[in-house]
Amino acid sequence: MEKLQPIMLVGTGSDVGKSWVTTGICRWLKQKGYQPAPFKAQNMSLNSFSTPDNLEIGRAQAVQAEACGIPPTVEMNPILLKPSSVNKSQIILHGKPIGDQTAKEYFLGDNKKHLFEEAKNSFKQLALKHNPIVMEGAGSISELNLKHRDIVNMRMAEAANACVYLIADIDKGGVFGSVYGTIELLEPWERKLIKGIIINKFRGDPALFVDGKKKLEELTGIPILGILPYAKDIIIEEEDSVALNNRNTTAVENKLNIAIIRLHYMSNYTDFQSLEQEPLINLYFTRDSEEINKADVIIIPGTKNTIEDLISLKEDGLDTIIKDKYNQTPIIGICGGYQMLGKNIKDPFSVESTIKSVDGLDLFDIETTLSKTKQTVQRNFLFKDLKEIFEGYEIHMGETSVPINKHLNLINGKEEGYFDGNKSWGTYLHGIFDNQEIVTELLQLKYPNAKAINYKAFKAAQFDKLADWIDNNLDMATILKNSAQ
Repeated sequence: MEKLQPIMLVGTGSDVGKSWVTTGICRWLKQKGYQPAPFKAQNMSLNSFSTPDNLEIGRAQAVQAEACGIPPTVEMNPILLKPSSVNKSQIILHGKPIGDQTAKEYFLGDNKKHLFEEAKNSFKQLALKHNPIVMEGAGSISELNLKHRDIVNMRMAEAANACVYLIADIDKGGVFGSVYGTIELLEPWERKLIKGIIINKFRGDPALFVDGKKKLEELTGIPILGILPYAKDIIIEEEDSVALNNRNTTAVENKLNIAIIRLHYMSNYTDFQSLEQEPLINLYFTRDSEEINKADVIIIPGTKNTIEDLISLKEDGLDTIIKDKYNQTPIIGICGGYQMLGKNIKDPFSVESTIKSVDGLDLFDIETTLSKTKQTVQRNFLFKDLKEIFEGYEIHMGETSVPINKHLNLINGKEEGYFDGNKSWGTYLHGIFDNQEIVTELLQLKYPNAKAINYKAFKAAQFDKLADWIDNNLDMATILKNSAQ
């Protein structure tokens, strides 16, 4: 295969579909015999993943790597920002935390020059192994107050010599203003990098947009290379927490109702995407006491700030509801949610906050101490008494003491998690519900003969459907031609 210039997808704003289109192009290129890899210099997300070499990257880049058919590596997302409070984020560089900064310190501070050099070095390493690199920007490319410190959009595009494509979301409305305004606010050198425009989330007959396409091309002098239809039948994990606003929030009749407690700093909510694909499950995110009371199963998810989220649960009276439900309803805790279910959580090094200790929900006979060291590791494990080997991954800062023989899982003979001997359990393992037999056990709480779908096969089929969507609606011939010049 000929060497191609990088293909870069940028946006008129957040949640326009950059990650979605990037994933689709990755899969399309793989199908055509290329060896693509994703790259996003800087990501801000509470959804993350552990690489095979025990480093942490954004979950979106791990999904894109999966679409490429390759293991995720830290070079694909060298800088990850994980919000831990209203104005503060943990900074992950090359897969390891290097400290916390406020938004002002990060975006207006002096460390961006150093981080930009690190991002460029990661890109160069990735480009030596893969062809082409499919790059993703962040937010809008026309944030005038921030762009001189940009390390993820047009400055990164220039450094990588990328062919850039601007994505706009027509479903939001105002597509002419967003596209024209975005391009007009670019400097001449930036405008030269834009090779095409992609209109995403179009509802109805594309023929209705023929005149609009012509007018937009006349206004900008840039070709529109695709009008991508709104695709509700393709399921790909989202990156933006904005997508949570479209999730179910209430119980329904005649299904297994699984309530996810919507924590303020909830992380890795993609842990539950597999459950949403089960026809017999109604998964919903809520803090409403009435809706929690209707649940057949309650899950407390992971969080970037366990102590603050636990305090908030108590302030809202949700701790009482969860405790009252415990005797008749399975309560499951994942990562930070698992820690909350114990007797107490101690933070002697102020890892999360200035609060040194807080009482847990006291449903599990466990105690947790938060530590300075972050555990990021992929795991193979045995679940309860099942003989099959399952897969998951850990991302946490803390150690939990569990009584002997109260464990949930075995990892290389070592006990992990907590099982109360009835129906409730907790674990540090993210991705646990991607395993078919574990979801089957949940289903059989209400439907004894039910069997879960094979989620790995489901995801592979979705990637292929997404590649078909790209093939049918995006001018990939022109995109390849641009990168070959």
